[in-house]
Amino acid sequence: MNILSDYIRELRTLVGTRPLILVGSVVIVMNEDQQILLQHRRDGDWGLPGGLMEPGESLEDTARREVREETGLELNKLSLLDVFSGPELYLKLKNGDELYSVTTLYLCNDFSGDLVSDQVESLDIRFFNINDLPKLNPANRIYMDKFLNQ
Repeated sequence: MNILSDYIRELRTLVGTRPLILVGSVVIVMNEDQQILLQHRRDGDWGLPGGLMEPGESLEDTARREVREETGLELNKLSLLDVFSGPELYLKLKNGDELYSVTTLYLCNDFSGDLVSDQVESLDIRFFNINDLPKLNPANRIYMDKFLNQ
């Protein structure tokens, strides 16, 4: 498990901190009590499990791999909810790297396994009631607003 993939590391050696367009997936994992799984990321924010696509993966493969790596859960049926892009998904990281995110949002309420925090990207993972969500990072707030207002 590698927080920054070899592919992105190689791109960064070529372009430095200039903006990249990076594609990824996040998943709203919902349990039988209609609670949503969130991870407390090492950057201090809560958000949906997910991450960046690796070369050769489909977006659905990305969603499944990232959720498995970050939470220990195996996802079964995924439903595509939306695709997000645009200036509101621009990020400038603490190290100066810039990126524009293109992110697919999936919903999954069919999963198996035991919750296990990876302790690499996550400080904690747990289910929250929809009406009692912690403060989310800005991009995840956009995803959740779309989900809650559909």
